[in-house]
Amino acid sequence: MTDNEIDIAVEDARWEQAVPDLEAFATRAVEAGLAILPDSGEGSVAISVLLADDATVQDLNRTWRNKDKPTNVLSFPAAEQPLQPGMARPLGDVVLAYDTLVRESAEQSKPFEHHFAHLLVHGTLHLLGQDHETGEAEADAMEALEIAALRGLGVPNPYDD
Repeated sequence: MTDNEIDIAVEDARWEQAVPDLEAFATRAVEAGLAILPDSGEGSVAISVLLADDATVQDLNRTWRNKDKPTNVLSFPAAEQPLQPGMARPLGDVVLAYDTLVRESAEQSKPFEHHFAHLLVHGTLHLLGQDHETGEAEADAMEALEIAALRGLGVPNPYDD
């Protein structure tokens, strides 16, 4: 077993009120995303998770994707870089918007924690190179990985109606 470095930063205190043992919960979900893709590389990895609000995510979305609106999750893969022996390989950052997750959870009649876990897994898979926007086959493959990772967390298939 590797010792992944998962840094959870809470910018919006509402996250801490919404999820008991927030850091452990988020870490488990990221680890589930990492574990479901067996060819994700050798050694440990480093991922940063920022739990923010809609305004922060909208600013990032506007700056990096030219989309001036909030979204539920953004992933920013790290650039390849030389590593020192024993150093965790940086994968990148995942940023989530609290307000959007609350709204989507209600609209989809899903528990907040289930939607939160899904988007952490989703963002982690993006950092591992998965993409759902390049074609239907890629989207189906990514969804299957998400469903499998979430099953391990006790979260039902998020794509079931």
